Amino acid sequence: MPATDAQRSVASTAREPQPRPIVPPETSIIVTIDGPAGTGKSTVAHALAKALGVDVLDTGAMYRAAAAIAIDNKLSLDNPEKIVETLVDADLHFDWSQDPPAILAWMRPLNERIRKPDVTAQVSKIAAIKELREHLVRKQRIIAAQHPRLVSEGRDQGSVVFPDADVKFYLDADARVRAERRAEQLAEAGQTVTIDEVHKRILERDHLDSTRTDGPLVCPDDAITIDTTRLSFDEVVERLRREVVARIPQLRRAHGS
Repeated sequence: MPATDAQRSVASTAREPQPRPIVPPETSIIVTIDGPAGTGKSTVAHALAKALGVDVLDTGAMYRAAAAIAIDNKLSLDNPEKIVETLVDADLHFDWSQDPPAILAWMRPLNERIRKPDVTAQVSKIAAIKELREHLVRKQRIIAAQHPRLVSEGRDQGSVVFPDADVKFYLDADARVRAERRAEQLAEAGQTVTIDEVHKRILERDHLDSTRTDGPLVCPDDAITIDTTRLSFDEVVERLRREVVARIPQLRRAHGS
């Protein structure tokens, strides 16, 4: 499931007439998608949210924004209080009028900045800061209260942030395949890297994410695990859509499942 294919599919979906949303306007629903880097969580979450007719929360963008803010303000990882203080001042939030929602700090969009290599290199270290995670988890729960029809993706959404989510997914894929996808994505963005370099970084990030003390990357016991290694983007989205419909009684009745 190459990331580039996913991006093209999402862009195409955004241009085409959309079918009637699956989730009725009066129905609240929280769907979580967790998993390691390179499994397609973000693009899948956006496409699934479109299919369901709900909002999408990219929590990875929040941690990337925190990393960008720390880097750009020359904040030391040894001073978490200052990082959180600066993050609070930045008033990190999303512009929901944009598709996909734009992440803002000091009312300025950071969508391009957060995808730069220096941010990617630091985000797992930033995400391991206990005080910062506590701050962003609170923000994520506030967002869910304000947008109670939500697909939320990240690494601790079903395990920590929304343990009572209506449906939980855990996406996984072979690390080498994830590296190939990410390298292709970076190449299209004009960044020259080898698959071996990306593979090494992915393994390092997997280790950091899964061994941190606060909000580690884990597969929730009640999550539906989907290996995306040999699945196309459309196959993954359709699988998730069917699983959501099958598990929500009012959706099942509405769609004759």
